[in-house]
Amino acid sequence: MTQAEPQSAFKLVRNEHIDSLNLQVEQYEHRATGSVHYHLAAENNENVFMVALRTVPHDSTGVAHILEHTALCGSEKYPVRDPFFMMLRRSLNTFMNAFTSSDWTAYPFASQNRKDFNNLLEVYMDAVFFSRLDPLDFAQEGHRIEFATPGDTSSELVYKGVVFNEMKGAMSSVTSSLWQTLCTHLFPSTTYHYNSGGDPACIPDLSYEELQEFYQSHYHPSNAIFMTFGDIPAAEHHQRFEELALSRFEKLDQRIQVPAEQRLLQPLRISETYAFDDSGSTDDKTHIVVGWMLGESTDLQQLLEAQLLASVLLDNSASPLQQALEKTSLGQAPSPLGGLEDSMREMVFVCGVEGSEPEHVDAVEALVMEVLTQVAEEGVAPNRLEAVLHQLELHQREISGDSYPYGLQLTLTALGCATHYSDPIAVLNLDPVLEQLQQQIKDPDYIKGLARKLLLENPHRVTLVMTPDRELSQQRQQAEAERLAVIKAGLDNDQTQAVVDLATALSQRQEQKDDESILPKVELSDVPAALPELEASTREIAGFACTSYGQGTNGLVYQQAVAPMPALDRESMQLLPYYSNILTEVGLGDADYLDIQDRQSATCGSINAFTSMRGGADNEQNVSAWLILSAKALLRNQKEQSQLMRDTLENARFDELDRIRELIAQQRARREQSVTGNGHGLAMAAASAGMSPAALLSHELSGLAGIQSTKALDDSLRDDTELEAFAARLQVLHQRSQSMPHQFLIVAEQEQLDGVCDTSASVWSGFSTDDNAACYQPEPFREQRRELWVANTQVNFCATAYPTVALDHPDSPALSVLGGFLRNGYLHRTIREQGGAYGGGASQDSNIGAFRFYSYRDPRLVETLTDFEAAIEWMMSEMHDEDTLEQAILGVIGSLDKPSSPAGEAKQHFHNNLFGRSHELRERFRQRTLDLTLEDLRRVTDTYLRQGQVSTAVITSQSTADSLGSFIEERGLRTLEL
Repeated sequence: MTQAEPQSAFKLVRNEHIDSLNLQVEQYEHRATGSVHYHLAAENNENVFMVALRTVPHDSTGVAHILEHTALCGSEKYPVRDPFFMMLRRSLNTFMNAFTSSDWTAYPFASQNRKDFNNLLEVYMDAVFFSRLDPLDFAQEGHRIEFATPGDTSSELVYKGVVFNEMKGAMSSVTSSLWQTLCTHLFPSTTYHYNSGGDPACIPDLSYEELQEFYQSHYHPSNAIFMTFGDIPAAEHHQRFEELALSRFEKLDQRIQVPAEQRLLQPLRISETYAFDDSGSTDDKTHIVVGWMLGESTDLQQLLEAQLLASVLLDNSASPLQQALEKTSLGQAPSPLGGLEDSMREMVFVCGVEGSEPEHVDAVEALVMEVLTQVAEEGVAPNRLEAVLHQLELHQREISGDSYPYGLQLTLTALGCATHYSDPIAVLNLDPVLEQLQQQIKDPDYIKGLARKLLLENPHRVTLVMTPDRELSQQRQQAEAERLAVIKAGLDNDQTQAVVDLATALSQRQEQKDDESILPKVELSDVPAALPELEASTREIAGFACTSYGQGTNGLVYQQAVAPMPALDRESMQLLPYYSNILTEVGLGDADYLDIQDRQSATCGSINAFTSMRGGADNEQNVSAWLILSAKALLRNQKEQSQLMRDTLENARFDELDRIRELIAQQRARREQSVTGNGHGLAMAAASAGMSPAALLSHELSGLAGIQSTKALDDSLRDDTELEAFAARLQVLHQRSQSMPHQFLIVAEQEQLDGVCDTSASVWSGFSTDDNAACYQPEPFREQRRELWVANTQVNFCATAYPTVALDHPDSPALSVLGGFLRNGYLHRTIREQGGAYGGGASQDSNIGAFRFYSYRDPRLVETLTDFEAAIEWMMSEMHDEDTLEQAILGVIGSLDKPSSPAGEAKQHFHNNLFGRSHELRERFRQRTLDLTLEDLRRVTDTYLRQGQVSTAVITSQSTADSLGSFIEERGLRTLEL
C-alpha cells in the first residue's frame, strides 16, 4: 500500500497565464492562517520574494515606518543587533530593502543565487514574524531624548532617532509637504489623512508599548501577502514558508483594511504655509493645486478609465490641461504633483502650478475648470485617445528592471489590489480591459462623460494654496525646544538618570561586536567564475556603424543615435543640459511642438536626448563625451520611430521662444526640488568637482553649480533679447552636434533584428555628417574644493573627496572594496546608528578618479566630517579580520554581476565598450577584486586618503551655517547659496 503524500499547507485558488508578460500567475491560500501567496512563475533566475503587511496607522507618529526599521534590528533566531545590514554584506542580492507606504509595509529582496535566496528568506521571515523589538532599537531607529552634551545633565535635551531625522529631511521637500497637506484635507477620516512616514512634530508621541501593540495586531500571517517571482516552484516556497514561520500560527480573527472615505459634499479651499528658508524673495513661490478623490483603485475598469483621462489631460505638452498649465502666466511651471496617484484605495487626481502668488487662486481654479469643461463639451481628437492607449499598451509590454528588478516591479504593481482584498492578477493582465477601452473610445461621448463624471461633477475636490513662510522653520525649532524644556523641567532625579542610562546603554550596544556567524552567508566560492559576455553584431546601416543585440524585449525596439561631443568652448558646454532637455520638446520642420508631442506619443514610448561623459579607463583626465538620442517603440512602429529620430536630429526648431522659456522654467523647478532627495549625491559631486574635467562638468551641468546656473538663466530669459540670444546659441550647438559622425545602437528580438536593421537603414539613407569634425577634448584638471552650500533643508548632507585613480589602475579594485569596508565596519555605526543620519558611507568613483565619503539626511555636520577622518585612522590602526574583507568584496562583485533588463543589459554593454570598458578589462577588474588582501586596503588607504588632499562640500540650512562661523573659517569653506 502506497503512503499518501502529506497535504500541502497551501491550497491552489487560481492559475492564469498572462500572454503579454509571458507569465504564469498562481494564487494560493494558506490553509491554517488564510495568508495569500501570489507566485509569478517565469523563466528567470533572478528570484524575487516579498512579504507585505496591511498597515493602517491612525495618527502621524510614524508607527508603521518606525516598526519597519525596528523589525529588522534582530529576531528570535538571529538575536544580533543589525541582521538586515549584516546580510547586505553577506549576500549576493540584487535587491534588499523594506518600504512603508500609506497603507502597507513590504519586505522585498531578490537574488540570482539559490543559496543566497534561501539565506535571505530565513532572515526576512524571522525578522517579520518573530522580531525582538528591543527597546534600545526603538530608541535608536525611532526617537529618544538625550542631553546635548553626553553625561552633562545641565545641558539641553535634544531629540534623536534615525526615522525622526529621516522625516525631517523628507518633509524639507516642498513637494512632500504639499502632498501631505493635500491628503490631510482630501481624506478627512481614513489613514491617508495622516503622515504614514511620521511627522517630526508627532513622532516623539509614539511609545514603545504602542509600537509593540501595532506589531502584534498587524504582523501576523493572517494579515500577510506573500509574492514571489522567478523559476523557483511555488511548492518549494510553500515548504519553506511553513517551516520558517507559518506552522507556528493560527488564523487571527480580524480584517485590517482601509474603509471607504467619507465623501465631501462640496469643494474645499485651503490655505497653508510651507517652510521657506532661502534669503531670496518670496515672490512667485506659492503653490496652487486642485485635487480630486476619484473611485476605487481596485476596480480595474475605474483604474484604467482614470489613467486614460489623466493621460488625455496631462500626458504631454499637447494635452489640453498640461498645455494650459505650461502656457499660463499664473505660475512658472505645472505643479510637480500633477497626475494620477493610484496606489491608495481611492485614487487622487491633481493638477496646478508652482511659482505663483496667493491672489491667483481664483484664476488658476477657473483655468483648470475651463479646460475640463472644454474636454467635457468638445471631447478629444480620436488620434490622441489612440496615442494614450498606445502608451498604456507599451508600458504593459515593456520588460523593465534597470532600477528595481523586473519581478519586484510586477509584484509592487499588484500589491495595491492585494492590500485591499481585490484581484491583483487583473491589474497585471491589462489586455482585456485595453481591448474594451479601444472599443469605448470610438464613442465620441465616452471621454466627455469621463471628464464630467470623474472631475467636473465630482464635489470631492480640494483647492490648496501653499505659501512660503520664512518664520515657520524657526517656529518649529522653537516649539521643539520648548517641548524639550518642559520635559526637562519635569524630570526628577530618577528620570534624569534614566535619560543618561538610556544613552549609555545604547552607546554600549552600538559599540558591541555581535557574533555574525549565526547568520547565513554566501562565500567567495559561491561567486560565478566569470561575467557572462553579451553577444553583439556589427553592421553598416546607411553607411554608419551599427551595433545590434538580439534580446528578449517582448516586442519592443530600442534605438540610439550616438555622436561624439563636438569641440566646444566653456560657454557652449554650459548649454548641454538645456540643449539635451529641449531637443525632443520642440517642433520639427514645419510642425510646431504641439504636433510633435502628439506624434511622439503615437509613435514611441519615449524619446529623449542626453549626454554621457567618462574619464578614460587608464586615465581619468582623458575624458570622452557623447551625445545620445534614444527612443523605444513597439515593433509595429519601428519605422516611424526611426523617422522621428532622424527628423529630430535634422529638423529640430529652436525658434519657438515661448516654448524654450517654459522648458527652462520647468527644468529649474525640477532641479530645485532635487536637493532634499539627492543631497548626498549633489554634495559628493561638489566635493569631487576638482578631481577631473568630467567631475567638474558634472558639478557645473547637473550638480549644485548647475542648479545655481539654471536659476540665473531662468531669471535672465524673462528678457526677450536674452531669450533670442539663448535660442540662437542652442541652434548653433545643434548644428554642430548634428554634423558629428554618428553610429547606431539597435536592440530587438533576435528573430526581428535583421528586419529592424534593414528598416532603420532605409530611413537613415542620405543622412549627412562631417567625418572630420573635431571632438571635445578638455584639458586635464585637478584642484582642491572647500564649499558650504546653503539650501532650504532641515538636515545636512556632508561629503569629502580624495583624488585617486582610474578604473584600470591596479589600485582601483582595492579602493572600490575599501568603500564597502569602511561603511560596514565603521561609518554605518558612527554616522547612522550613533549620529542619527538616515545613511552614510564611502565609495570609489573610477570614472573621475575620486574616493568620496558622504552622509544623507544628517542631523550633524562638524561631527560627521570628523567621523570621515576617523574612519581612515580606524582602517590603519585596528586589527581587521578576513570575514569583513570577504563581505566587502562580495558587495563589489554583487554590484558588478547585478542584472538589468534585457534591453538595459545591451545598452550597458554597448556604452561600456564605447568608453573603453571592454569585457576583458571588466574581467580583469573583477579578478583583481577577488584577489585582494587586507594589506591592499591598508596600502591604498595610506596612499590616497591618509596622504591625500581632501576636498569638502556640505549642504545645510542658513541657521546652521550662521552657527558655524569659526568652523567655516577654520576649514576655509567658501559659502554659496542655491
